[in-house]
Amino acid sequence: MNYRNYGKLGYQVSAFGMGCMRLPRIVNAKDEAEVDREKAYEMIRYAVDHGVNYFDTAYGYHNKTSEEVLGEALEGGRREKVRIATKQPFGVMTDLKSGGGKTIRENARRNLENTLKKLRTGYIDVYLIHNIGKYCWEDVKKEKIIEEYEKVRSEGLIRAIAFSYHGDFSCFKDVLGFYDWGMCQIQQNFMDVEKEATEEAIHLAGKKGCALVIMEPLRGGLLATPPDPVKEIYDEYPVKRSAVEWAFRHVLNYPEVSAVLSGVSTLEQLKDNIEIFSKPDAVPGCLNAEEKKILSRVKAKYESLVAVPCTGCEYCLPCPQGVHIPGVFGRYNDGKMFGSFDQPQRGYMFMTRGKSDASRCVACGACEKKCPQHIGIIEQLKTAHEALRGWVE
Repeated sequence: MNYRNYGKLGYQVSAFGMGCMRLPRIVNAKDEAEVDREKAYEMIRYAVDHGVNYFDTAYGYHNKTSEEVLGEALEGGRREKVRIATKQPFGVMTDLKSGGGKTIRENARRNLENTLKKLRTGYIDVYLIHNIGKYCWEDVKKEKIIEEYEKVRSEGLIRAIAFSYHGDFSCFKDVLGFYDWGMCQIQQNFMDVEKEATEEAIHLAGKKGCALVIMEPLRGGLLATPPDPVKEIYDEYPVKRSAVEWAFRHVLNYPEVSAVLSGVSTLEQLKDNIEIFSKPDAVPGCLNAEEKKILSRVKAKYESLVAVPCTGCEYCLPCPQGVHIPGVFGRYNDGKMFGSFDQPQRGYMFMTRGKSDASRCVACGACEKKCPQHIGIIEQLKTAHEALRGWVE
């Protein structure tokens, strides 16, 4: 296994970090999805025994059971061999009824204490404010959440303060510059170099000396099984690699990256990832100019496969019924473009819970009058809904 410096915190972590959001699942008698614990234990222990020393989980993963499963798997001497990063969303901190705290900061502390119990540990190596973004950043500062994290750090309950981020570069730059963070975690892959926080965020974190962890290097697994037109581009290159390895090498190429997270669901996936991240040349600078051109061509080919020509301009919004039309089409296009609907369906499940899915459309036609692409939105929403519904979690 290759290892990399974890920013300026004085230690190294495995370049491959095992993400615990996509552990193996089973559907129980109540038609509810839950972690297949025996398989998950086997995978986590195999990872530790084969050089993986970085694990990423969060308060809400797998219906709030991911931390518990990780803690159980690491018992018996493995906890001392690894670094654990976990996260608490700001929205959970503000849910005083569920948390039982009298204030947001008190609630945040109580949630941390429960997390420590689940993980069966006395401390967390890296504790993140989960999913910071424009929607909550001003409130995070107002409620002095960082100060609360500093307090529990002084008590030895956590050792580094960090944040995870989905959003544009502008807000990321503001958040990163506000505090001396131990680590930041962003989504990045060769399809998102101009999206999310962009490639610029990687370089900025490196200049600051902040550890940088990459999530979604495979776009939720969508980049793992390319359609034939994409596979043909990969096959042109004389060095034969899987699509998974191509995607990983894109982010491994950056010297600023401390670890790359991959959520694995099977032991076979885990073994494959460990092999890729253990190759002698899976290091910064691992892509040459020709290989970068290959990935640029792959990106362009994927983008040519979209089913609905939605540009995300949002002229169709607001929908009187609350349907987030670009969000629906974005997930549908991902499923068509990448040839897999698992991750888009999971994302659509959250849209359904948030009452912004296509089932709420009443065919009023207000959106179609405003669409500059002249998309038949009403019928396309019906098609997208049928393809996206049905995820169980």
